Amino acid sequence: MAYDLLLSIIEQVGYVALFLVLCLGLIGLPIPNEAVVMTGGALSAADALDPVPAYIMTFLGICSAMTFGYSIGRFSGAKLSNWFRRKKNISKFLDKSEELSDKYGGYALSISLCFPFLRHVTPYVMGLNRMKFMRFMLFAYPSALVWTLFYFILGSFVGDKVQDLSNEISSYGTWILIVLCAAAAGFVVYRYNKNKSVKHDIDHSA
Repeated sequence: MAYDLLLSIIEQVGYVALFLVLCLGLIGLPIPNEAVVMTGGALSAADALDPVPAYIMTFLGICSAMTFGYSIGRFSGAKLSNWFRRKKNISKFLDKSEELSDKYGGYALSISLCFPFLRHVTPYVMGLNRMKFMRFMLFAYPSALVWTLFYFILGSFVGDKVQDLSNEISSYGTWILIVLCAAAAGFVVYRYNKNKSVKHDIDHSA
C-alpha cells in the first residue's frame, strides 16, 4: 500500500516527490525512507527516471529532514523538549539518542541513519545539545551521502522487490550499519593504498 502511494506521488510530481516524501516522513507518512531511496534506484534502473537527478533529490531530501530536526532542537525552547519527554514512545528514542551522542559524539548521526525514527530524533538531540552547525554538517551530510548511495544502488538491483526488501530492512538496522561501516572502511583502505602507491612512484621517479 505504501509503495503504491509512493509510485502514485512520483507519477504526479516527478523527481521532486523523492525530496518531498523524505522530508514529510518527519510527520508520519507511512513510507519508510529506505523504500523511497530504493524506489528511486529501481525506477532509474528501469529508465523511468534519470539516475542523477533522482539520486540528488533523495540525498537532498534526507539532508533537509536531518537539518530540520537539528534546527527544531537548536532553536526550540525547553517547553517542546519537556513535552517530548512526557511522550513515552518519543522519550525512549530521545534517551537512546542521548546515549549514542554521549558514547559516539557526532558519529551518532551516522549510526542513527540505520534505524527508523532514531534517524529523525538524533539530529534534534544534536541541536538540543547545541552542537555547532558546521560540526553537524560535517557528520550529517557525508553520512547521508553514503546512506542514500547504498540504498539507491540496492534499489537498482532489486527492482520491483523494493517493498518486500524494505520491510525486512526495518528489522535489520544493525546489519545494515555493519555493511555500511565495512564499505566505508574498505574505501578508506583503498584510498590510502592508492595514495601510498602514487607517493611511492613519485619518490622513485624523482
